[in-house]
Amino acid sequence: MSDIVVAALYKFTPFEDPEAIRGPLRALCDAEGVRGTLLLAHEGVNGTIAGTRAGIDAVLAHLRGLPGCADLEWKESSADLMPFARMKVRLKKEIVTLGQPSVDPTAHVGTYVEPKDWNALIRGNDVVVIDTRNDYEVGIGTFKGAVDPNTKSFGEFPDWWQANKERFAGRKVAMFCTGGIRCEKSTNYLMNEGVEDVYHLKGGILKYLEEVPEEESLWDGQCYVFDGRVSVGHGLVQGDYRLCHACGRPISAGDEASEVFEEGVSCPACVDEYDGVAKERFRERQRQIRLARERGEAHMAGGGRSTD
Repeated sequence: MSDIVVAALYKFTPFEDPEAIRGPLRALCDAEGVRGTLLLAHEGVNGTIAGTRAGIDAVLAHLRGLPGCADLEWKESSADLMPFARMKVRLKKEIVTLGQPSVDPTAHVGTYVEPKDWNALIRGNDVVVIDTRNDYEVGIGTFKGAVDPNTKSFGEFPDWWQANKERFAGRKVAMFCTGGIRCEKSTNYLMNEGVEDVYHLKGGILKYLEEVPEEESLWDGQCYVFDGRVSVGHGLVQGDYRLCHACGRPISAGDEASEVFEEGVSCPACVDEYDGVAKERFRERQRQIRLARERGEAHMAGGGRSTD
């Protein structure tokens, strides 16, 4: 069994002074050898961290001691190798960016649906299932029959809803995301918009893949995760995607076989997005990565994405 524990967590709760929380939290993570990203804002905390069992337990205990976080929940999985290069604790305006000041998940959210009950709900003829994630995430896996908003960031979701809401009038709305945090905001947003029957998958896709047997699953593909594993499948087993370190999108073996693929420089999705100057810069970065590997050193390749 892997010695690396990966914990994905979030909690919406008022933090009066996120800056005061940041320093001690970062110091503890460094002391315990924990890596990953934690976002702090006045609305709470969000992130994914990885480390030893003892290190993760210490950081989780510290987080549960913060104001309003005693009932903090998290989802755990494992990794064969440390999936993060460093530890980042950042201050943000929102812990997941929707850009709607009136949205407040601490006021009310949609009805939570346990993973074991999700299949029965989304099979209903009167239910529309909406994937609240971004296009590159949906591209490698989603629930069968789910609506894809084709958004590039979570902040685009409200505009998409306004343009498409008439399609779903009078129907129940079931929403899902990776770990649940985006649905806390999107279900609150829909309820504020007057949608009466709103549901969301408790614990997100990760909890579903952990608890629902593959032979009973309605999930098709893999689930993008925001760490070095890139994707996971049923049982939260690491998937077979890698990151394009030019654009940060997940790439498959088929993408790597494409004639336009160049390690760290371009993939089929981004080959036309960068000019020659940018690609030369990427090639130099790849050269530095290769030299660092030859010296047995780590190199920050970049290319990662956030839950926004």
